[in-house]
Amino acid sequence: MQLEKTIAGVKAQVQIWKKEGLSVGLVPTMGYLHEGHRSLIDRAVRENDRVVVSVFINPIQFGPTEDLESYPRDLEADCRLCEDAGAALVFSPEADEMYAPDFSTYVDMHRVSEELCGKSRPIHFRGVCTVVSKLFNIVTPDRAYFGEKDAQQLAVIRRMVRDLNMNLQIVGCPIVREADGLAKSSRNTYLSAEERKAALVLSRAVQTGKSMILDGEKDGDKILAAMKEIIQQEPLAKIDYVEMVKWDTIEVHHKVDGPVLTAMAVYIGKTRLIDNFIIEE
Repeated sequence: MQLEKTIAGVKAQVQIWKKEGLSVGLVPTMGYLHEGHRSLIDRAVRENDRVVVSVFINPIQFGPTEDLESYPRDLEADCRLCEDAGAALVFSPEADEMYAPDFSTYVDMHRVSEELCGKSRPIHFRGVCTVVSKLFNIVTPDRAYFGEKDAQQLAVIRRMVRDLNMNLQIVGCPIVREADGLAKSSRNTYLSAEERKAALVLSRAVQTGKSMILDGEKDGDKILAAMKEIIQQEPLAKIDYVEMVKWDTIEVHHKVDGPVLTAMAVYIGKTRLIDNFIIEE
């Protein structure tokens, strides 16, 4: 497995693969990889001849008070996981490789990016769309893989690819959870033992919402109220949002009458965690 730090190096390798007629999959990550990332890489390896994993903590998607400097990093462990999973190349550039000092071009999106995380993190999706579009241009993958835990991000990327006529397939992959239900996240490492236990209110709220819908409840407000009640019973939890939206457009919605996403962001202590579930029908 190769470790590449430069855009030119990645482009040169991908060009060789393409000349050989090989398909290329891309798994964009910010590193500190866990079983959730591994599931994306595993699927990419099954569906493509060669797989590139990007490991890049993208500075332009972090707000001024967010955790850019403290975000966990372990490139050596990341490379071991990628190699074990069968990835062919890890692309781990420095920030100045991706962004020139006078960088001034951004991919900006409206509507799909404005609800949920877009409300409390107003610059976040501009940074995500910009870096992902750059990765797509550098790697030119046939398919790119994103986890459904970041469901709004997945919807945003799908819309960007559609709107800008990008020539690749976006593949969404299911949430991977700990044995007790907590969604896998690099930020889980921030949690103390007490906070880790408290964080289970997110998955309990998810399970409650799903069960209500499976039992026939269609009223979104009733579902959200029940989920919020569970979270509010935990003293260490502070709700950023708990919302139901249309899955394709991320518009606030109040009835289960088609594909819907029910998503939440909750602070456990100082750590912001997200979770969700999707009803396709």
